Amino acid sequence: MSGPMALEPGGAEQDTLALRLAGTPARGDDRTLALRLPGSLPDPEAVSRLAAALADRIGPAVHPYEVAALLEAEGLTAEQIKQRYGHPNLFSLATALYEQVPRTFPEPAPAADPWRPDTVRCLLRGVLFALPGLAYLLTAPVWHPGRHAAAPIVAGLVSWAWGQALGHRAHLRMATGRREAARTLLTGAPLGAALATAAAAPLAGGRAVLLAAAAQSLYLAAAGVLLVLARERLLLAALTPLVAGAAVLPWWEPGTPLRTGLPLLALLATLAATGHALRGALAVPAASGGSRPRPLWSLPYGLFGLAAGVLVLLEGRRAPYAVIALTLSMGPAEWLLYRYRGLSVAALRATATPAGFLLRSAAVLGGCLCAYLLPLLPAACLTGAAPATLLLLAATLWTALLLQAFGTAWPPAVICLAAAAAAGAGALGLPPGPAALPLCCGVAVLGLVAYALLLLGRPARHV
Repeated sequence: MSGPMALEPGGAEQDTLALRLAGTPARGDDRTLALRLPGSLPDPEAVSRLAAALADRIGPAVHPYEVAALLEAEGLTAEQIKQRYGHPNLFSLATALYEQVPRTFPEPAPAADPWRPDTVRCLLRGVLFALPGLAYLLTAPVWHPGRHAAAPIVAGLVSWAWGQALGHRAHLRMATGRREAARTLLTGAPLGAALATAAAAPLAGGRAVLLAAAAQSLYLAAAGVLLVLARERLLLAALTPLVAGAAVLPWWEPGTPLRTGLPLLALLATLAATGHALRGALAVPAASGGSRPRPLWSLPYGLFGLAAGVLVLLEGRRAPYAVIALTLSMGPAEWLLYRYRGLSVAALRATATPAGFLLRSAAVLGGCLCAYLLPLLPAACLTGAAPATLLLLAATLWTALLLQAFGTAWPPAVICLAAAAAAGAGALGLPPGPAALPLCCGVAVLGLVAYALLLLGRPARHV
């Protein structure tokens, strides 16, 4: 003991209790079997191996404490940390791992689209909007709708307006409970059918026409109930007799009994299906609480339904087959409303500034409008309709429905009512005459699109 003992880190004390294989150097040998005492230096190689094994979970950590929690979850004990890695405690090892592994912050997994549309259901709804037209094809020789068109037209406009308002009110009640929505439909649907029939009565001019208008009103009321309750397949099954009767017309004349009996059977089946759906909804236990919505809240939806009916009627006077194409397009239109909302949410996640979101929102709106209108262009050519008129009318309806989907009802209702009034005046011979419908729809589209960009170009509307 002729001199002092070196006690600095890295000195000879590191060789304390070291068992070495014969013929190997004292340092730098991987075959060293060392038992480390508490307080010894860390083992860099062991720590590196641990860092490599846990790199994917250490990289996203924002503080060493997260790494410490990870090590605890891996089941490392204090004794293992000291003996295997040479660190005095958990936090020392966690800090070393945190400093050794580069920071990585991977993008979160893409969230599911909350507005993913049901493609089959949307397409089915478009078909269901058009199928009732087969009833006129079957029954036309019986009551000659060309000579008595005013009564069913007025009844249809009233039913359309009432159905839009009732559907909105029922959806508001659906937020309280399915039973409450069913009670609203049970009260409102028969009342709407009665009002539509009463409006058509002065124009009927005969019992057969009045019965046709009443049957039309009953069907529209019942079908509206089934659509609100999402029973589209049940409605399609009820219309099977109507489809079967119309399918044989090119090859066989069914005669008056079948021409009237098959639509009547379809009507009775629709009423029975509606009763079944309402009975099931009314069997649901009543919800507690929930205030009744004011009738005024549904008024703009009814006014829009009236305006849309007038605009479609004016187009139907020129090109009735184009109206069939427009009716069928309502299914894809509904699908695109869902897609617009989903794409807008995706744009909100992908942008960091309000200006950037406004540009993306405009691109989404333009893309959805083009996707809706492009298939109608060949349909207009095939049906002999003026393409500009049909496309502008379709754009007016879709943009108004888009604003309504976001809870904005009065502006599209007022714009569409003004367009319908001006176009109706043109149909009566007032200036600008035949050009009134495309001109009014064009102005309405510009106003609706501008308002949609102003309103829906704000991120807060999509949160």
